[in-house]
Amino acid sequence: MRSMTAASLGNKYAMSSQVVVSNAGGTLGRSNGTGPPMAVHVAFTVSGQPIELAVDPRATLLDTLRETLGLTGTKKGCDHGQCGACTVHVNGRRVNSCLTFAAMHDGDTIVSVEGLGTPDALHPMQAAFLEHDGYQCGYCTPGQLMSATALLNEPCGPSDADVAECMSGNICRCGAYQNIVAAIQSVRQRPA
Repeated sequence: MRSMTAASLGNKYAMSSQVVVSNAGGTLGRSNGTGPPMAVHVAFTVSGQPIELAVDPRATLLDTLRETLGLTGTKKGCDHGQCGACTVHVNGRRVNSCLTFAAMHDGDTIVSVEGLGTPDALHPMQAAFLEHDGYQCGYCTPGQLMSATALLNEPCGPSDADVAECMSGNICRCGAYQNIVAAIQSVRQRPA
């Protein structure tokens, strides 16, 4: 098991030497009341890797993935849950990671875009996005891919309009919607 702490990663949430681990509840506290609020110990799996770390309770899942764990594929777009660029899977469901605190996910299984496939073994949705030019600038692509792969396991009608509605939480400022829908439909129509 790979074990990480905020202090060992040297990030902005790193606690000072005044932090002590309590025996009850797995939380960290401060002896003199200075610095960020009490850190919270969380253990979750991210894209197949078990992770344990102490997080600032105010840290979003998005910021924890990007800034603490260095998984920068998940993008920060609006930071208000309106664009979908930060979409990840939590226990198999798509979630806007900018709207949820990392501390809420103790014990959860999280998949970011880094966990979908590899350059040598693309996820079928990644291959379809390439085949159908389902991207332009690429900024929204990780969130689009995460929503599209989640959609495969959600109730969604058969038409392009149904897919567009199911993907409506993801904005593409470049306007590649037609190609994104085509990519999703090509994967949906493949034999299982």
